[in-house]
Amino acid sequence: MSHVFPRHTKSNLPTVARGEGVYLYDQSGKQYFDGSGGAAVSCLGHGDPDVIAAIKAQLDSIAYAHTSFFTSDPAEQLADKLISHAPEGIDRVYLVSGGSEAMEAALKLARQYFVEIGQPQRRHVIARRQSYHGNTLGALATGGNEWRRAPFAPLMVETTHISPCFEYRGKRVEETTLAYGHRVADELEAEIKRLGEDSVFAFVAEPVVGATAGAVPAVEGYFKRIREICDRYGVLLILDEVMCGMGRTGKLFACEEDGVAPDIIAIAKGLGAGYQAIGAMLCSARIYAAIEDGSGFFQHGHTYVGHPTACAASLAVLTKLTDGGLVNRSAEMGSKLQSALEQAFGQHPNIGDIRGRGLFRGIEIVEDRETKAPFAPERGINKLLKKETFAAGLICYPMGGTIDGVRGDHILLAPPFILEDGHIDEIVTKLSTAIGAVL
Repeated sequence: MSHVFPRHTKSNLPTVARGEGVYLYDQSGKQYFDGSGGAAVSCLGHGDPDVIAAIKAQLDSIAYAHTSFFTSDPAEQLADKLISHAPEGIDRVYLVSGGSEAMEAALKLARQYFVEIGQPQRRHVIARRQSYHGNTLGALATGGNEWRRAPFAPLMVETTHISPCFEYRGKRVEETTLAYGHRVADELEAEIKRLGEDSVFAFVAEPVVGATAGAVPAVEGYFKRIREICDRYGVLLILDEVMCGMGRTGKLFACEEDGVAPDIIAIAKGLGAGYQAIGAMLCSARIYAAIEDGSGFFQHGHTYVGHPTACAASLAVLTKLTDGGLVNRSAEMGSKLQSALEQAFGQHPNIGDIRGRGLFRGIEIVEDRETKAPFAPERGINKLLKKETFAAGLICYPMGGTIDGVRGDHILLAPPFILEDGHIDEIVTKLSTAIGAVL
């Protein structure tokens, strides 16, 4: 009998034994292609000798020291390297242990910023429906995924949500793509006015929506209009790049593709590539200056903030992503993966959309391709696909509730950046087997 509290008490999972490159192996010796990198985490694959060596070297020096007493070389070097590649205006890095922590830090810093500059009346956060920003109460309240929120709704702070930028589902036939993007972006201005023009402190969004909708990028011009609206009303723009950042979309920071610079960015997952638990909240020099020139104290913190071993691992990962060219490889291999998926499934009667950027791709499953009608939720199509892909030796990320938290099914793909052309063929072949079995 196991004493581990699993994600699902009725699951009976195999035990992982080892990982090599793009593959994981269970104790029976079965091989699985890691086509989702866990949850878009393992961007370098498994067993990377350079990252492992960096961890071992740091353990020989100092594994942990609390940041109320010390800084560390790995933390300083990691922050310097992140800022050297960050969007314009981003100047400081607050290192945490994961994505939810990064988003909690982002929300609390945004609120404290306005307290420090004498605008404590700003108390509202606006986000988007069908978003996911983490599982701690503040991050969960900000997210717009209803089935995740529902059990804990009485405990959460009030947050309002506008439409996502989801072209496949939301664009009207008569609209241009640009007009559609501006229309849904303009919902932000309407919501700010409804709540009170000086009462909103932040707007939160994922540049490419991950788990809840399946690799949905914003259309061109959307985030530029969002940035304009935030500036007009003095609202901070927080971009959640926990899943889509760190090269996953073919740019180190996903917002590079949209040509905008946020005030605060949250990153995690690919920042440590699974070798250590780490995340980060990055903020602008202006926000940092407000704290420095005010109280001087960010009223937030966790035990493992700036963990030296995690920072050493992350620095090795980030060096491979940037200096090692793996971000560019994500863009190159992502284009090849998209082409292969379109060739294999582009005319499939139950595949409605194949989308994404870089090595972050989503496949939306529909009952009727012409009308875009989804399968009935009780069919559990995404659960059947997860079972069949796993049986075929492919780990991917099927999810339900793509459209509104209840209806819709998709598969998310986020393979390691080190994959080769033959691995793309393997993904397509195993997906074809699973889709054939289910549909």
